[in-house]
Amino acid sequence: MIPVLVAGAGPVGLALAGDLGWRGVRCLVIEQGDGKVEQPRMDMVSARSMEFCRRWSIQDKVREADYPQDRGQDIAYVSSVGGVLFGREHFPTRRASRPPPYSPQGRERCPQHLFDPILRDFAGAQPEVDLRYGVRLVDFEAADESVTATLETVATGVRQEVEVGRLVACDGAGSSVRQKLGIRMEGSGTLTRSVNILFRAPGLDDRHDKGGVYRFMLFGDDGPWATMVAITGYDVWRLQVIDGGDRRWEESDAHAAIRRALGFDLAVEILSINNWLRVEAVAVRFGSGRVFLAGDAAHTMSPTGGYGMNTGLGEAMDLSWKLEAVSKGWGGPGLLDSYEPERRPVALTNARTASENLRRMRALRPPAEAFSLPGAQCAWGKVVSSVMRREWFSTGILMGYRYARSPICVDDGEQPTPTEPWEQQALVGVRAPHAWIADGVSTLDWFGRGFVLVRCGADAPDLARSAAARGIPFAVRDLPASVLPLYGRRLTLVRPDGHIAWHADSAPPDSAALLDRVTGN
Repeated sequence: MIPVLVAGAGPVGLALAGDLGWRGVRCLVIEQGDGKVEQPRMDMVSARSMEFCRRWSIQDKVREADYPQDRGQDIAYVSSVGGVLFGREHFPTRRASRPPPYSPQGRERCPQHLFDPILRDFAGAQPEVDLRYGVRLVDFEAADESVTATLETVATGVRQEVEVGRLVACDGAGSSVRQKLGIRMEGSGTLTRSVNILFRAPGLDDRHDKGGVYRFMLFGDDGPWATMVAITGYDVWRLQVIDGGDRRWEESDAHAAIRRALGFDLAVEILSINNWLRVEAVAVRFGSGRVFLAGDAAHTMSPTGGYGMNTGLGEAMDLSWKLEAVSKGWGGPGLLDSYEPERRPVALTNARTASENLRRMRALRPPAEAFSLPGAQCAWGKVVSSVMRREWFSTGILMGYRYARSPICVDDGEQPTPTEPWEQQALVGVRAPHAWIADGVSTLDWFGRGFVLVRCGADAPDLARSAAARGIPFAVRDLPASVLPLYGRRLTLVRPDGHIAWHADSAPPDSAALLDRVTGN
């Protein structure tokens, strides 16, 4: 029996499969398509997601992906590409960017058509991963001890049944798995009817005076109507019309929108047009029994903030180590039950924050004089920047989430200290802090394979002995005294996903009970 079946090979499914294989857990991942990304839906890999890539040693492949290292990454607020510049937000080029103080990795510009193949190669290189394209999940039946899945080869219609230990649905917003489970979605529902237009525009950068720009935000008299993003960094762009109305767009509509966005005539090639619904919705449950939901199958959110895929990768990392623990016998019956109470609150927060970002953006209205008077342009540009910076610099959303009510974390009641901008804090349930401890070595490099006891001036030898007796992967790392103020406690127990499960200044009174708690026994 195969321990895990992953249905869907988008970035979340590939990350989950790759991490399972990296952990030595056999899994089958299926994707009904061929894996080709026609319309890149994401283009930013957050610092936290890059930390996962660092764990797998693929961070350099992401950073060196075929996106220009020296292209300007500024965001320009404009009436059109060739029109009035209201203001801009400056960002360093990829070559000039450096990791922030809170992480060994910075966020990376790596659109989905570049990111997915990197994840696919990583997952496919794991001996325990069986990656099959052109295969879809037709049906499944979940029982107490296993799940029987019916698979179909798309090209031939040939079907086969496979028995798996657990099924993880990464099959998108219209998830057939979620529908069969009868799990409803909740949230604000449809926010806009948007249109994405992917087009090739050779020589575009030579036709305007805005310099190096990654994203244009386009404003009319009634507010923002579209954004335009450099997808390849060379000649392919995506124009996203925020509200395209109820009708399906044709090429003539796309050309008219591009002409309005540019503000001048330019021969362009329409590559694809995607009419889509911008929706805020989160599943009321993240699974049932041996079946789990992750990524867009569990939640959909506005792309304002870039939270969607990065939220899904967090789910994959939360679920992966728990599936490993259960499949290898050291995880208890309650371990996988912790997936929903840990990850669903994160998805709710991120989905609502993305919708708030959208509402703030759409409320912006340039005054009439902003289109003609330079002084007013500058003043209004500062207004736009002050509003939009809450979206561009939402580090706490992507890095600072906390599993506050987790049944497998030992909460000590300590509350976070509000900071602006966000700062690392060593609280139970959060990601353990990053600190450089040697040349090129981060504390985060300690975490991933199993539980790690981080110690400084204290010890808990019974914890290591109890872990060994239970077959729990366990390591001890000595924290330099200079880093102790960041960690706050002399003993910190970090889970395989890098989150703090327990901390104190002295050994636990009952090591066996603590390990039972954090492994769901």
